Amino acid sequence: MKQLIECVPNISEGRDKNIIDQVTAEIEKVEGVKLLDVDPGMTTNRTVITFVGEPEPVCEAAYRVVKKAAELIDMSQHHGAHPRQGATDVCPLIPVSNITMEEVVEYAHKLGKRLGDELNIPIYCYEEAAYIKERRNLAYCRTGEYESLASRLGTEQWKPDFGPNEWNEHVAHTGATQVGARDFLVAINYNLNTTSTRRANAIAFDVREKGRPMREGGKVTGKPMKDENAIGWFIEDYGIAQVSMNITNISVSPVHVCFEEVCAKAAARGVRVTGCEIVGLVPKKVLMDAGRFYLAKQQRSLGVSEEEIMKIAIKSMGLDDLKPFDPKEKVIEYLIEDHSQKKLVDMTCTGFANETASESPAPGGGSISAYMGALGASLATMVANLSSHKPGWDERWEEFSNWAVKGQAIKDELLELVDEDTNAFNKIMDAFGLPKKTDEEKAARTAAIQEATKYATQVPFRTMKVAFKAFEVVRAMAETGNPNSVTDAGVGALCARSAVMGAHLNVKINAASLKDEEFKAQILNEAAEIEAAAIKEEAEILEIVNKVIVG
Repeated sequence: MKQLIECVPNISEGRDKNIIDQVTAEIEKVEGVKLLDVDPGMTTNRTVITFVGEPEPVCEAAYRVVKKAAELIDMSQHHGAHPRQGATDVCPLIPVSNITMEEVVEYAHKLGKRLGDELNIPIYCYEEAAYIKERRNLAYCRTGEYESLASRLGTEQWKPDFGPNEWNEHVAHTGATQVGARDFLVAINYNLNTTSTRRANAIAFDVREKGRPMREGGKVTGKPMKDENAIGWFIEDYGIAQVSMNITNISVSPVHVCFEEVCAKAAARGVRVTGCEIVGLVPKKVLMDAGRFYLAKQQRSLGVSEEEIMKIAIKSMGLDDLKPFDPKEKVIEYLIEDHSQKKLVDMTCTGFANETASESPAPGGGSISAYMGALGASLATMVANLSSHKPGWDERWEEFSNWAVKGQAIKDELLELVDEDTNAFNKIMDAFGLPKKTDEEKAARTAAIQEATKYATQVPFRTMKVAFKAFEVVRAMAETGNPNSVTDAGVGALCARSAVMGAHLNVKINAASLKDEEFKAQILNEAAEIEAAAIKEEAEILEIVNKVIVG
């Protein structure tokens, strides 16, 4: 699974389109990064740029943004309404999927060091990336803004984490940059069945942790906190009041938890939340976590497709209350998918069969093996989902839900391998197509063929291992699942066995061309053991199935 991070650099230019375009063009030069948004502000004289991708390309694009901004923006001449300290004022990295905050902090530190070392810009690390406790707060890092840098640099207190600790002509031009790591910020508005801004503001105050004055004996002893994370307002376009909220830490306060809290506080004031709208984009995790939460509340299996979980999230929180909500347009991971290549798994059943039957050598047995394994895992998952809804088995819904979740994960991994096996075959063909006129070219071609062949051996071997994992779910469903669906479990065992054996054939034929004898012997031995275990599993599961059939 790809690791994805987002980067949201803010450059101190919001009026000169030519400069803004030159800076954002640097992002589009980096392969593997997608520019999502460019939001200039005339009054603030600041542009917020958003792009996303895998960590290394994102850090490269961030470096290029800071470098180009430093070349084009003279901070000694800058004026604007927004607090700022450098040509690139802030450059936060944000985890999107399959990456921890700790890993993102490491990337932020590497980026900060590179910016300081290579561009000679003072770098302060903030929020999760802060080395010094006080610098977690961005406002602290920007104390006195650009105008105070000359007096602060050179002191021990304001020594940058990276880059020069002195005021010079270069720093006067670039200013200082804050590099950080923070959680994803979700801007969300909750729709109310009222037109009263006063009621909306009251609900917003209720939701805030410290939004109301402290009281002792009925007397006010403190002032309301000026918390901008929740506020009530009236939206003329929709004719309703909303509670608007910025969720700054979706790990601590998931979107669905905030939704439930706003609903509870609104209900206590006689107001109903009719739905909500997400402003901007969100990571897939936000909706997946919400969908699973509401499925669990309904005591329904969580082991359903991604599309179904998304649908539950959208309907449960009323994300389509005011206008249609299309995950393909709102979820970051969907927006950056590469649609230029045709995927086998996106074909219809007929289309996939026809493509397999064509004169093209791919998809071949490896892809078909992975698909058979996916079908086996799917059948076991189906039995688990049917069992979780079986009348009289209500108390067991979670048991079967857990099995269904396992089955879905196996199925999804095998579906990825359907296309990956074909990609591996294509890599071998590409290697064979390399030039071979000189001795150097011949050596490079031979090495590329061997590397591609090794990968083409590893992919079906991975298919064998993943398909074998399906037996655990299949067996559990044959033994404890809905007896009316026991034959489906049996067919699942047949599919899993065939997937393992089919993938094994591909391992053997590809390994035969390898010159790395140690690698070859190890993978062939392990593959043979997996096949023997799969045959044994299938026989035992079919014995269970047949016993259930005859009663």
